[in-house]
Amino acid sequence: MPPPCDRVWTHARIATLRGDVPVIEGGAVGVRGGLICYAGPAGDAPDAVEVIDCAGRWITPGLIDCHTHLVHGGDRAAEFEMRLAGASYEEIARAGGGIVSTMRATREASEDALVASALPRLDALMAEGVTTVEVKSGYGLDLENEAKMLRAARRLGEARPVSVATTFLGAHAIPPEFAGDAEGYVDLLIERVLPAVAPLADAVDGFCEGIGFSPAQIGRLFEAARRLGLPVKLHAEQLSNLHGAELAARHGALSADHLEHLDEVGVAAMARAGTVAVLLPGAFYFMRDSKAPPVDALRRAGVPVALATDCNPGTSPLTSLLLAINMGATLFRLTVEECLAGVTREAARALGLLDRVGTLEVGKSCDLAIWDIERPAELVYRMGYNPLHARIWRGR
Repeated sequence: MPPPCDRVWTHARIATLRGDVPVIEGGAVGVRGGLICYAGPAGDAPDAVEVIDCAGRWITPGLIDCHTHLVHGGDRAAEFEMRLAGASYEEIARAGGGIVSTMRATREASEDALVASALPRLDALMAEGVTTVEVKSGYGLDLENEAKMLRAARRLGEARPVSVATTFLGAHAIPPEFAGDAEGYVDLLIERVLPAVAPLADAVDGFCEGIGFSPAQIGRLFEAARRLGLPVKLHAEQLSNLHGAELAARHGALSADHLEHLDEVGVAAMARAGTVAVLLPGAFYFMRDSKAPPVDALRRAGVPVALATDCNPGTSPLTSLLLAINMGATLFRLTVEECLAGVTREAARALGLLDRVGTLEVGKSCDLAIWDIERPAELVYRMGYNPLHARIWRGR
């Protein structure tokens, strides 16, 4: 009979991110067939074909970046200069910059070029222990190019040992060919684009803002998404309060993201619906915002909180999830425990993947990050330092 485990990582300190046994001192993790078959004290670990001595290192679940725009053409460094000179996000967008400028570069790029340009950004995330990443479309803004973006995102998961969750974000901005006709563009998304790209998408997102789409327009899109069996999420309350979080909660959204202008009514709605608050400190920092998300209100209501890079070319060109959690602590005053849960358990919840990843327990994918640290707080405390010893995806 073969040993019950393919391999076991032993002599480790394990941050399981489970509620019942959050830490196992002198622990071990075993894998068989890519799934965790043991997570407990090293002395009780089953036999394995291969045993790896972790020499007291910490093991956490593989990190999860649950909100990114990794796939896009071009960059927006010139707009960064404009912001430094005093231009606002809205002024840049209304002058033809912002999302629409990235749309032009993305439409001009081939699918192969989009994959090639995204891979270095993905590699940077993986080098810090990321094993699952969400990738949105939203820079194509027509059927051909939104589908191209989603195919490119799926190909990232074929080119690298990482799990990729794809999100259709056609309602990211109004393309020039529909200038002044947001309703007509939403009709196009609902009638033609969404049904065609649904096989390439794991979820549907939208940008609910004065310079984006109204709650009524997003509501129509969400109804279409749910008819197709796709879960929804929403960019909400980043620049203003249009009550997008309430809208997202009414539609049972996996998450509402950004949330700087979230109010108590929105917090309560998210709590009732189980909608995760995904906080994006990279965008807050990069845009020099001054109004932080209402973290205390989210805590009091028991709303799950996740953290992500929001890696994108215009407002958060961030490819370090470790730096994102430091920002979550320093800018939003999240605790170490909240930060670590925010890029593991709660990030998995925000993607609807908590049954597969995000904690270390039997039956879940064996996605691990092994760290050269003395305590988990070091992952949040340091800036520009990567203590990753090994990254394991599906047991390898």
